[in-house]
Amino acid sequence: MSLLTARRNVESDHTPAARKLSRTIQPTNTERTFRRDEIIVSKTDLKGHLTYVNRTFMAISGYEEPELLGQPHSLIRHPEMPRCIFKLLWDRLRSGQEIFAYVKNMTKTGDYYWVLAHVTPSFVASGEIVGYHSNRRVADPRVLNDVITPLYRGLKDIEDREADRKIGLAKSSDRLNEILKEKGIGYDEFISHA
Repeated sequence: MSLLTARRNVESDHTPAARKLSRTIQPTNTERTFRRDEIIVSKTDLKGHLTYVNRTFMAISGYEEPELLGQPHSLIRHPEMPRCIFKLLWDRLRSGQEIFAYVKNMTKTGDYYWVLAHVTPSFVASGEIVGYHSNRRVADPRVLNDVITPLYRGLKDIEDREADRKIGLAKSSDRLNEILKEKGIGYDEFISHA
């Protein structure tokens, strides 16, 4: 099979199986780690479907390449992540900006791993965004314990209190913006000084 044929097969296989799979995996309290010199790399199309994953991504997530390619990147989303962080991420990317964010991901077995993600739009010569590229490094445990985990827990609680998911998302986004305003800094400065 040629690379082009394989790519077409992956692109045409955008089944809801991945979304269903991510909902049926039960999170564990087991943390997975990777080395500081390792980088998790992935690329997606404009809709967030994986088009490339490196070996580190596969090793830490527990998925093989055929299970990942063509599936939504949200396949590895941990249910404890506040949706407002992903809204911020997607808003920034769609406007052509890069973003750094701490993200808690979930493996195929339900284990979790934290990353500091650097996500950028991928452009062609005309300036059009054609996809997204993400490099993820080991997250600083001090920052996770002191800043990110309590922040994310509070934002997630706001989202979960609302029966209407859109209202919960709006309220948690508003709370994140209030926190940044109280500190007198933007999101990028907050992440870099966390």
